[in-house]
Amino acid sequence: MKEQFSRAAMLLGDAAMERLKNARVAIFGVGGVGGYVVEALARSGVGELDIIDNDTVALSNINRQIIALHSTVGQYKVDAAKARVLDINPECRVNAHRVFYLPETANLFDFSEYDYIVDAIDTVKGKLALVERAQAAGTPIICSMGAGNKLNPAAFEVADIYKTSVCPLARVMRAECKKRGVKKLKVVYSKEPPVRPKKPCEEETIRRDTPGSAAFVPSVAGLIIAGEVIRDLIEGQI
Repeated sequence: MKEQFSRAAMLLGDAAMERLKNARVAIFGVGGVGGYVVEALARSGVGELDIIDNDTVALSNINRQIIALHSTVGQYKVDAAKARVLDINPECRVNAHRVFYLPETANLFDFSEYDYIVDAIDTVKGKLALVERAQAAGTPIICSMGAGNKLNPAAFEVADIYKTSVCPLARVMRAECKKRGVKKLKVVYSKEPPVRPKKPCEEETIRRDTPGSAAFVPSVAGLIIAGEVIRDLIEGQI
């Protein structure tokens, strides 16, 4: 597998690549954002990935989720993602968990086993539970804020939660983190005001408040997150 990652090694060096190979990262949520995080980490040579999601691939996912193809519709997202990762890097250890992360399922995971945690889930309760568990375990975490109803991929920024603005989800997270005594939290968010959908969703299976989404927005958020994870994992190694 040395040649497979040779172009990355040219930039990062052998010591950094070895650290990535020995790293274990958990990605909670394998949708529009999380799927691209998984993709980039696999292609960067991260040696072990835990992917957590209980959703299945739907036709409505095809416009923005990298694991969503006509051939994967109906499959569990973690199963489709695992197959894709192993096709990218057969030596990667992939632990697929068919479960939604909520406060009620938090005890299924030992956060001290991970070198890094990525939050790419949708619910505020789940996000807060991830943050509290990660920080209690002393494990770095990065959270994705809202990517729905956005059209400007250049508007994403990396910041501490308390330095965010505009994003409605970040506003809620700021307030809830403050209540819980969370001192700092790295997030990826956008200052772009949410775009008002031009038409209602026509699918009966989707909630009325489900946001619209484009191919080029959640993908960018996911790749930014992956870049932050890689840089943090190899800090001091370049």
